[in-house]
Amino acid sequence: MDRTGTRKTVRVLLVDDDHDFRRIMSSELARRGYAVNSVASGAAALTQAAEADVILLDLRLPDMDGIEVLKRLRGSDVLAGVLMLTGHGTIDTAIQAVRLGAYDYLEKPCPLDRMDMAIQKAHEHLRLVERQRVLEDSYTAPDIGPAFIGQSPALEKVRQIIARVAPTDSATLILGETGVGKEMVASLLHAQSRRRERPFVVVDCAALHEQLLQSELFGHEKGAFTGAARLKHGLFEVGNTGTMFLDEVGEMSLEVQAKLLRVLESGRFRRLGGTKEISVDVRVISATNRDLRTAISRGHFREDLFFRLASLTVEMPPLRDRGEDIGALVEHFTKQFNLRFSSAKRFGAAAMDVLQRYRWPGNVRELIHVVQQSMVLADRDVIQPEDLPATVTLAAANSHTGASEEPSLREAQRRYVLSVMERVGGNRAQAARILQISERNLYRLLRRYARPQGPANGAKTDAGF
Repeated sequence: MDRTGTRKTVRVLLVDDDHDFRRIMSSELARRGYAVNSVASGAAALTQAAEADVILLDLRLPDMDGIEVLKRLRGSDVLAGVLMLTGHGTIDTAIQAVRLGAYDYLEKPCPLDRMDMAIQKAHEHLRLVERQRVLEDSYTAPDIGPAFIGQSPALEKVRQIIARVAPTDSATLILGETGVGKEMVASLLHAQSRRRERPFVVVDCAALHEQLLQSELFGHEKGAFTGAARLKHGLFEVGNTGTMFLDEVGEMSLEVQAKLLRVLESGRFRRLGGTKEISVDVRVISATNRDLRTAISRGHFREDLFFRLASLTVEMPPLRDRGEDIGALVEHFTKQFNLRFSSAKRFGAAAMDVLQRYRWPGNVRELIHVVQQSMVLADRDVIQPEDLPATVTLAAANSHTGASEEPSLREAQRRYVLSVMERVGGNRAQAARILQISERNLYRLLRRYARPQGPANGAKTDAGF
């Protein structure tokens, strides 16, 4: 792309009461590819500043001086970079403007090339500030304390463990079934640690193939592999001084496990295709729903890595062991969905009784899905048992009457996964989104819970999905 093409999106607001200067400068800047708007007063500048990326602001204006305009801009939500235009004898005032937040100042008459360069630098600075804000928003843990809903003894025990483990800065392994809220535990550990103001980086190890996971974690040099067109910083670099949360760490390949172990032992690593050692200071929190000791015995997980990751452990209980919390959770998520859908629905006593008796094989994640589905499909404001998914009401009825033997956790989870697959017509991508797991994990579950081939009472086999 040529020079003009790279700059046509930079919007410049020229603020000067000299008509000839505005006309000539606007024409020259437009010829260089800028989108230029010009005004003659401070009031007009304040009105149009929100549409600009860079503002060229004269110190002397008819209605107010440039310093006053700058103060008002910095007191508003305008993020544009400001370049002050100064005349002879106003350099001291221009320096004051820089101290008040202007990016730089230019003395008139200013060579066009110098003005061009100053605009580009101011715009690049603005982009870096915006990028930093995005990174902080993406990787810094929010204050999620109020969202940790429930007062059950099992949950209170987890809170106490988190309060003790968080300040230690040690590697921590979070254990628990799918959907119990392991990422929330990791967020709380970070939020209550000395690293709370630093990045919190989440990596779903199950969602990424081996090479992509290595590239995400450790970065790569330009040309490290086909398609590596530029240098990429890894998430260990992004998360330096902060916390790295490795979700589903049991899904890592042995090669990635070896590289992770080295980082935990030495705090150093190399990018893919690189030779330079990079040092980082990152607290690693990991989570899994797998039995890692069984994986170790089968040669699928390194024992030395396990002991590094599990310096401390936190076990999140399943929802069936937190029966006292179901009512509070339902109320909490109902409020959230009412705000999202602009509705005023609630669960009636009978529906709540069904939810209390259900075993929740999918845990809190399944509860969220059931609340959302019931609220969307119900035609009335007070949700009744018949508005709940049939899988929930049937299982709750069996539990209440004792008409059938209590299913095992494996069987209950299998039924839930298959019911979701049935509702979406076998669409794995859609089912994975509802279950909030990766398609890779869903495929493994379907293989694990597959029924023997051949018809059984006319029902489909799992392979039919």
